[in-house]
Amino acid sequence: MTTDAAGLDTLRTHVERALGEFVDRQLPASGDLELEPLRTAADELLSGGKRLRPAFCYWGWRGAGGTDVPEIFTAAASLELLQASALVHDDVMDKSDLRRGMPAAHRRFQALHEKSAWHGSAEQFGEGAAILLGNLLLIWSGEMWRTSGLPPESLEAAQAVHDHMRTELMCGQYLDLLEQAHGENTFESALRVALFKSGKYSVEQPLRLGLVLASGKLEPWMDELCTGYGRRVGIAFQLRDDILGVFGDPAQTGKPAGDDLREGKRTMLVARTLAAASPEDAQTVRRLLGDPALDERGVETLRRIIDDSGALRECEELIGDYLGQALAALEEAPVTDGARAALTELAIAATSRTT
Repeated sequence: MTTDAAGLDTLRTHVERALGEFVDRQLPASGDLELEPLRTAADELLSGGKRLRPAFCYWGWRGAGGTDVPEIFTAAASLELLQASALVHDDVMDKSDLRRGMPAAHRRFQALHEKSAWHGSAEQFGEGAAILLGNLLLIWSGEMWRTSGLPPESLEAAQAVHDHMRTELMCGQYLDLLEQAHGENTFESALRVALFKSGKYSVEQPLRLGLVLASGKLEPWMDELCTGYGRRVGIAFQLRDDILGVFGDPAQTGKPAGDDLREGKRTMLVARTLAAASPEDAQTVRRLLGDPALDERGVETLRRIIDDSGALRECEELIGDYLGQALAALEEAPVTDGARAALTELAIAATSRTT
């Protein structure tokens, strides 16, 4: 039973208002018609999601004694622009067709080229336009952060964390490409990718940003909370994402069933499967994984092997273990009572989510 101690509905309202106002200043809806596709693509990317990253930042702020001021919502909302940038680039690299049930940005721009009967390659135009959109969103994330209205001394204190978070994300994207190129992976290597590409910038670093913004410095207990709670929730968050990428309902995930299998994602779930499956089943996984033409029968074959190997059960158990360890670390932290309740709820929401 959820109590909404994290105030997610209210937080989403504040975040979405801040994002809308910011984007409208950058690209007014009634502006240059040739730039309107950029605006539309940005709006649709920013319209979905549970706003977990801003929530972890906000409750880090509150946990360290920050007050409920509009400026923290603006600073926290900037993380959604960073997330949107990463999603656009990720979809280009993975050649994904859908994002949240709608055409991925590069497919949207490709369709625009085809409909307009322009010169050159529609696919190349789509990818190029999407890369530029992703870059634009990345630039905006930094600008929104800097102009949030929080005291300059607070922003300066947290800037090193902000910079490190973005560097980790880009390194994680490269490590992900490298993992696919290698063609083989271990649980440890997949975990490293997951931490850099998703776990840290989804939970650990947003939490650290909020804590430092409120206190003006990173105290030892804050760092312990970010690693003991934030990092473990981040790992469990990515494990859940791995499972949803294979077994998730397309109506909820917004992507075709088994899309991660077609893209050949070398996840922690896949690593556990290859390590535990019979030699014959492991060979089948290697043969089918990454086949863009993988049909429903092939998806079901891989799902069966993953389940039979015990990897699915093991990853579910790991999620529970990481969540339990994270909540134990949270209990030891000297955060406010309201923040403790909210961060407990956020950890559960992040690791048991259905989208």
